[in-house]
Amino acid sequence: MNTSSRFAFAVHVLALLSLQEGTPLSSDMIAGSVNTNPALIRRLLPMLARAPEQISLLDVYRAVDDAQLFALHREEPNLACMVGRNIQVVLRGIIDEAQQAMEASLAQRTLADATADLERAERARERKRRPHA
Repeated sequence: MNTSSRFAFAVHVLALLSLQEGTPLSSDMIAGSVNTNPALIRRLLPMLARAPEQISLLDVYRAVDDAQLFALHREEPNLACMVGRNIQVVLRGIIDEAQQAMEASLAQRTLADATADLERAERARERKRRPHA
C-alpha cells in the first residue's frame, strides 16, 4: 500500500520559498532541494499569493492531496461473511473521525509555524555540532 508524499513535498517547497524572504528562486533550484522535477514545483507556486502566516497546513493538504487518510477495500468484501458484510460501515466511521481529527490539527498550524520549527531544528542541530569549549 502506498501513501502519498504530496503534502510533505508541498510543505517542503513552500517552507523553502518562505525562508527566502522574497528572494526569487528558480524552479530548478527548488526542485534540487526536494529532489524532483521542476514542473511539479510550478504547480505549487500559486499558493504563495498569501503570506506564510495566512496559509494553514490544511490549505496545503487540500491543495495537493484530495485522498482520504485511509482507503477502504478496493474490492467488495465477501458479503457471505459477517465481517465482510459490516466492515465497510464500521471502518467508514472510524476513518471519517480520524480524517476530521487530522484536518483539525492541520488547520491549527500555518506554513509560518512549520518554517519556524525548521529554523529551531537547524539551530539545535548547529548547537550539537559545535565543539564544547
